[in-house]
Amino acid sequence: MNYLYSVLFGIIEGVTEWLPISSTGHLILAQTFMKFKDLSPDFWSVFEVVIQLGAIMAVVILYFSNICPIKFEKSEKKLKWDKSIFNLWVKIIISCIPAILIVVLKVDEVADKYFYNPTTIAIMLIIVGIAFIFVERFNKNKKDYRVNDVNDISYKDAVIIGLFQLIAAIFPGTSRSGATIIGALLIGISRVISAEYTFYLAIPVMFGASLLKVLKYGLAFSTIEWIVLIIGIVISFVISMIVIKFLMDYIKKHNFEVFGWYRIVIGIIVLALIVFKII
Repeated sequence: MNYLYSVLFGIIEGVTEWLPISSTGHLILAQTFMKFKDLSPDFWSVFEVVIQLGAIMAVVILYFSNICPIKFEKSEKKLKWDKSIFNLWVKIIISCIPAILIVVLKVDEVADKYFYNPTTIAIMLIIVGIAFIFVERFNKNKKDYRVNDVNDISYKDAVIIGLFQLIAAIFPGTSRSGATIIGALLIGISRVISAEYTFYLAIPVMFGASLLKVLKYGLAFSTIEWIVLIIGIVISFVISMIVIKFLMDYIKKHNFEVFGWYRIVIGIIVLALIVFKII
């Protein structure tokens, strides 16, 4: 069952990490019904974060040419530095600063204590779902966006998107991708570029979160725990490759409103489960 659960958690991570529906929220809810057996108490704390590495590797592979600032110039047969990609990474780091401050000031520990529960998740699923519907209907007849290329994102845009990511860092169920996409849409960034920038922003955020978890809990796992962890990472990688391609094709023709409705429905279901004391 541990291996089966690992596969299921990997699928959930791979799907929900990139769709703006909250991976953390879905993983917490899934754990309510699927609990690992006979594994160390700290294993889940590491697993739910480190499993994201598979999802991140999917982004790195799919967008490697867009995010690697070192290029090989065939005509000159030498490596060259791409300044536009370097500037993009500066903006990504700027967007990460609010989340970094949350960790440095240990606000995340307080947030985990008071908000890391099904009720908060349900409420945030609904609130952000409503926000998606509102923003998309506000932009319904909008044809021209201010930013249609990821390199045209300004430093000011990077700061604003980082502040939206801050909300997701505090309240589970918000969705990191959901919060940053809403923030980007509100300031005139196109849907495709909003999603693309969100993918890039996830790389340092998730690597950093995984590193912090490993430093806190270590990697002194049993053989079974290592197998469970590796299965989850591999499955999340494979599913992420599929989901990222699907999402980018989908939003070229559609908006994010359907995800808003999904969030609301799931949030209501979770609240019902809480009321009837099922979770």
